[in-house]
Amino acid sequence: MTGQNPFDTDRLRDPREPQRPPRSADPAGHAESRWPMAAAVIASAVLTLLLPDDLRLGPRWALPLAEGLLLVALIAGDPGRISRRSTVLRAVSIALVVVLAGSAIWSTIQLIDDLIHGGTETNSASALLLAGGSVWASTVLAFSLLYFELDSGGPAARAHHMPHSPALAFPQQLNPEVSPPNWRPRYIDYLYLGFTNSTALSPTDVMPLAPWAKSVMILQSLVSLIILGLVVARAVNVLA
Repeated sequence: MTGQNPFDTDRLRDPREPQRPPRSADPAGHAESRWPMAAAVIASAVLTLLLPDDLRLGPRWALPLAEGLLLVALIAGDPGRISRRSTVLRAVSIALVVVLAGSAIWSTIQLIDDLIHGGTETNSASALLLAGGSVWASTVLAFSLLYFELDSGGPAARAHHMPHSPALAFPQQLNPEVSPPNWRPRYIDYLYLGFTNSTALSPTDVMPLAPWAKSVMILQSLVSLIILGLVVARAVNVLA
């Protein structure tokens, strides 16, 4: 239909039906459970603990402790489902993402330096694969949480209202006929985006529309390309 917004996920209602409040006005029906993103944060903390000391930012316990405290603050402020819009909670969420992304990028830089100069962690094939795999997985989790927190104002904002022009366009938004009414992206959708962008090194089915989304996806692809390329090259040399 001419003029129809392809990103509007709300179905058209029969005009003969009695007027009802829009479904987006009830955030409880669209709010996402806190636990999937909490599990991703916990998994990232565990990966940080498994990293060699040379690849970790700060003492072994520092980053997992900071991530744990920020996560506890989020759960305490908005437990169960993510629906409370609060400037403080938003700031805590962004701080958590910054810590995770900063830790992953720092570990990537240290891994690259270790690969170039032949550090102790990369002279053994098993240690190299463990360290490289942990750093790569940490970047996937960090970037997935970054997309999750920044797209459309974050999960709490998405529970209340989906914008007409999202930063990341999912297939369900591009083709509403294949999605249920009032569809909202969940953390698993952003985790899938982070994983496929790190493996395919390009968008698959999720299209970045906003400049920040394109920039972040470029950065993630570049980081993944460097990790995978250098780790594989070094592993071949070690095993040869």
